[in-house]
Amino acid sequence: MTTFQIEQTPDGPGVAAGPPLKFVLSSVQSDSHMWNLVALQLIMEEMGHEVVNLGACVPVERLLAACRDERPDCLVISTINGHGHVDGARVISALRADPALAGLPAVIGGKLGVRGAADAELETELLALGYDAVFHVGAGDSGQAIESFREFVAANVRTLR
Repeated sequence: MTTFQIEQTPDGPGVAAGPPLKFVLSSVQSDSHMWNLVALQLIMEEMGHEVVNLGACVPVERLLAACRDERPDCLVISTINGHGHVDGARVISALRADPALAGLPAVIGGKLGVRGAADAELETELLALGYDAVFHVGAGDSGQAIESFREFVAANVRTLR
């Protein structure tokens, strides 16, 4: 079982220093977990950003439609069912194939596989498919993934706008 520790750092990396960014947050179609999305939404809102949370079990077509309608600065995919790399590949392939969304920054994070340490190679695969960043959560390191996400937002805040 993966657990996440949320450390409140309202003045930490990624905190909005200007107009807030807009994120579309979603899980993948096969993942019915919602708690990770709520936790991540709270973290992003504490950073001062706007979040449109699509929820769990979101079909790719619905996710793309929401991105077209909401026009976010970044798409965030969070998954913890261990199969995120499969559905995540479908999401990014469809996103990059859509002319209206091909340039939208997109990141994925969570428990992406079920092979333990061997799952680290999934990051390379997902980056090659078109994700801008991958935040893999292995056993006991969820805090590092969240911190890495905060740092990604802080480092890319100007290019995400």
